[in-house]
Amino acid sequence: MLGYIAAILPLYIFVYLPVSNTLFGTSQKPLARVTEFNSSFIATNEPLSCPTHKYNTHILSQEPLVIYIEDFLSPDESTHLLKISEDKFEPSTVTSGAETSIQTKIRHSEVALIDRDDAVRCIEHRARSFQGWRPDLHIERLRTQRYGVGGHYTHHYDWSGASRDADRVSTFMVYVDAKCEGGGTEFPRIRMPNVADRKWCEFLECEVDGSEVKDKRQNMGVTFKPKKGNAVFWENLRPNGLGYEETWHAGLPLLSGWKVGLNIWSWGPARRSD
Repeated sequence: MLGYIAAILPLYIFVYLPVSNTLFGTSQKPLARVTEFNSSFIATNEPLSCPTHKYNTHILSQEPLVIYIEDFLSPDESTHLLKISEDKFEPSTVTSGAETSIQTKIRHSEVALIDRDDAVRCIEHRARSFQGWRPDLHIERLRTQRYGVGGHYTHHYDWSGASRDADRVSTFMVYVDAKCEGGGTEFPRIRMPNVADRKWCEFLECEVDGSEVKDKRQNMGVTFKPKKGNAVFWENLRPNGLGYEETWHAGLPLLSGWKVGLNIWSWGPARRSD
């Protein structure tokens, strides 16, 4: 038996391995690293039957991809979100490194981490469907944000760049309720579209210093009006995983009234290059 093994071993080393490596490669590629998320942070994706929901989309920018969505929420969904948020609102915080604190000069609002009932889970599914049901995409648990007079969030990014494995790959800013003056969502680094036909002016601020601007194609900066039930979607990361600097944005101060928003953040592979 030992003599048989001794005779076969050279054939395996000098004949089979070279041929096998030529045909199939030297070894299997290592499995891609999978980032595991805490279930208290990421919404699980169980099957769920949701009612049909229709919305309209308008592409503002292709790179980065920015899409305005009419009727992302139904009136009943808006009412429901307001109801389940009411007793959960707490002062919003700002995180810098390992420190989290309340800093109203930067972020002045209230936030509510809402329960995942069937209505909320259907909104999560809608966000997944909008992005093509990507298997590597995970929805962060949904939060509503409430702003009163003077409420705001200074310019910031939703992506962090802190991890080479995962980051917030996209954002939905959904207007749950908006009975206010001011309070728009500003992107100062996104180019204003041609508003000469005023089609975009239903959703964008088309006036500067009180004067109407008929053609702002060369101007930088757009501000989305807060309109109940509508949403703005944008991608945060380039294909190589680096963040789009154009997604620097702010929630402008409310001059009167109130606004409630819904944040839908999607996490996925950062794919960062060296």
